[in-house]
Amino acid sequence: MQKRLSSFIRIPLALAAFIVLGLVFGYITFNILSFSRTVDVPSLANMSLVEANEALTKAGLYLKIEGEDYDSVVQTGKIVRQDVPAGNKVKERRAIKVFVSKGPKVLSVPVLVGEMLADAESILIQKGLRIGKVITVHADSVEKGRIVAQRPEPDENLSGTITVLVSAGPYEMNYTCPDFVNKPLDDAKELAKKMGLLIETKGQGTIIAGQKPKPGTAIRSGETIYFDMKEVNTP
Repeated sequence: MQKRLSSFIRIPLALAAFIVLGLVFGYITFNILSFSRTVDVPSLANMSLVEANEALTKAGLYLKIEGEDYDSVVQTGKIVRQDVPAGNKVKERRAIKVFVSKGPKVLSVPVLVGEMLADAESILIQKGLRIGKVITVHADSVEKGRIVAQRPEPDENLSGTITVLVSAGPYEMNYTCPDFVNKPLDDAKELAKKMGLLIETKGQGTIIAGQKPKPGTAIRSGETIYFDMKEVNTP
């Protein structure tokens, strides 16, 4: 009976000792993990995955590839960014997430030649593109503000900015205003076109009754001549 009683007593004591030892080891483990060594995160920008892995291994850290991103500067296959900035302190054996460059995003360029500059800019905005450089050139046969050439050309791949050549209109020429009075409107239009002049008419008829500016006045290409019109038989 006494032996059996002592056996019952020893079992709870052993169990209690086991629980105490477990708590002690748990406390020690917790403290070791809580006060583990911190390290500086190295800069991984522009590194290859092999180079980044070596740098992190030396620092006691691990590499984790989180994803890819387009980038017009960082070469394809190299690291664009990391989740923990360089110089920050973290506990060792932590994984540092990185994003790898897919290179520049290649886009197809739409046709811009023949469009007015403002319209072309609207077209590009809808496609997520923009004009990087505008060069103006004089063009006798193209109105001012209209695009005469582009680079890259339509349907070429784009990896940078778009350059357009925009008409500045014809060179300005100085003239002495002709005498259009009593001349047919069609003849006046033909001469005005050759001189780069614009025409506005007032009244009815096909014959010019008066004009502004007056004949002999100094004018330049691009200016407007105003005509008062009359019928052929009007005195």
